[in-house]
Amino acid sequence: MLCEDALERLSVFLDDELDPLVSREIQRHLDACPKCTDALTDMRELAERLRSEMPYYRASSSLRVRVSESAWRAASHSRGTNRRTGATARAWLGAAAAVVVIVGGTWLITSLQRQEGLSSIEREVVSSHIRSLMASHLTDVASTDQHTVKPWFNGKLDFSPPVSDLSRSGYPLIGGRLDYLRGRPVAALVYQHRKHFINVFVSPGEGAANSWTPPRNQQGYHVIHGTHDGMVYWIVSDLNSEELSAFARLLVTDGERGQTR
Repeated sequence: MLCEDALERLSVFLDDELDPLVSREIQRHLDACPKCTDALTDMRELAERLRSEMPYYRASSSLRVRVSESAWRAASHSRGTNRRTGATARAWLGAAAAVVVIVGGTWLITSLQRQEGLSSIEREVVSSHIRSLMASHLTDVASTDQHTVKPWFNGKLDFSPPVSDLSRSGYPLIGGRLDYLRGRPVAALVYQHRKHFINVFVSPGEGAANSWTPPRNQQGYHVIHGTHDGMVYWIVSDLNSEELSAFARLLVTDGERGQTR
């Protein structure tokens, strides 16, 4: 089993919702893969945090009465025996409880995100970066030549990503691949600085003003978000913040002179 396959199933594996055969296969993979084991540990720690930090608010008596009455009124319209009616009522009550859990869980997750100053897109960017390293799938097209990497995206994306040559500044291009953010295909350009890899995710951003955020720390990685010349950039690496900021500046300055339009 590949790391990418194991990572996609870790959540249901943790909840013990997988087929026993698949579960055993993932367990065997975890026994031999420290990185996936660390990812599972992170998931368990998050689950424990949710359980320990989730505030509990008991519904008021009037609210419980209104939910129960609404459920029973809806159930009374169903046809069939009393047994079927009772089952329908229980289903409605279960659905009402599920709605409360979903709303409460969503509120908690949003609250935690705001407290930590993190956004879901940042986590998705870092996850994509980690997967590319763990699954040894950094590039679909491996090349240091921007004139090879840029044309490779033709027909695979509905836009043409700018591809810069930064090798003279110590950040050589090593290739590109097709990736996805928020369910949309994006260009992933891969650079290297010493032994550190940098993923640059590029997609169109109509009307976006030119701007860049300072590096933010996410799971030990630094993430920079920016917009330039109608494109949206997400840059992620384990480089220190100063070097990654320097790379981002090069991407829109020195890169403009060397990129293929």
